[in-house]
Amino acid sequence: MTRPLRIGLSPRILHHPPAELGFRNKTLQYLEQTVAHWIMRRGALVFMLPAIESGGVERSSVRVSDYVKEIDGLVMQGGADVSPISYGEIPTRPEWSGDRVRDLYEIELFWECVVQRKPILGICRGLQLINVALGGSLYQDIVTEHPNAISHVDPVLYDQHRHAIHIEENSRLAGLYKDTDTHLVNSIHHQAIKRLGRDSLVEAVSESDGIIEAIRMRGESYVVAFQWHPEFHAGASELLDSGPILDDFLGAAKKQRV
Repeated sequence: MTRPLRIGLSPRILHHPPAELGFRNKTLQYLEQTVAHWIMRRGALVFMLPAIESGGVERSSVRVSDYVKEIDGLVMQGGADVSPISYGEIPTRPEWSGDRVRDLYEIELFWECVVQRKPILGICRGLQLINVALGGSLYQDIVTEHPNAISHVDPVLYDQHRHAIHIEENSRLAGLYKDTDTHLVNSIHHQAIKRLGRDSLVEAVSESDGIIEAIRMRGESYVVAFQWHPEFHAGASELLDSGPILDDFLGAAKKQRV
C-alpha cells in the first residue's frame, strides 16, 4: 500500500508570547490549523518543521537537509512581515521590522527544497519570502509606497476582505482555471511584491491595481506561490476554488516522492 504524502509546513514563530499563555521568556513555534486541515483533507500527512536557531540545536545533529529528505513537499504559510533587512532595506517604521529569524530559516529551507527538487507552495508571507529568496523586494507597506492601489487589508473584515484577480494568459494557473481569467480571492496583506525575483513568472495580478498575486519559478523545480490564502476559501462558493491549486501541488509531490 502506498504511504500518504508527507507535507512539511514552515513554522510561525512567536518570540514574545503573551503572559496568559504561560510561557514566560520562551519562544513558540506553531502552525495555523486551517492550512494544515486544507492539506489533510486530501489524505496527506502534515508535519511542522521547527526552525533551527543558532545556539539551540547542534547543526551536526539535526540539519535542514535532513528534514527536507523526509518530506515530499513544502508549504510556506503566512504570518509576520518579511523583514526589510532581508531584501537590503531598513524598516521605515518599527512595526514593519518583520521576523528576520524566521526569514533566515525559511530562505534556507526554500533553497534546500529547490536543491532536493521538493515542490514548494507559498501562501501570503510565503509568496513574499520566496520572492525575496529569489532576489526580489517588497513594498514595506502598500498604502505608503503604492498610494494608487486598492485596499489589500481590512483589520475588521480580515479574511472576509476580498478583491478580484486576473490570471495571466497561457500561465500554468490559467490551465487550472479554464472557465474564466477573473476570480475573487481574499486579501489579508499590507506588503506585496515590488521588484520581481529572478527566474520568476507572474501568474496573476490584482485586477484593479496590478499588484502581483501569484508567481511561479521558471525551470524544473515546482515552486508556486499565492498572495491570497487559498486555505480560507473552503465553503465560499463565490471565491476561487482552491482545490485545483492544492491538487496540482500534491500531484507534483507524488512525482517527487522519496
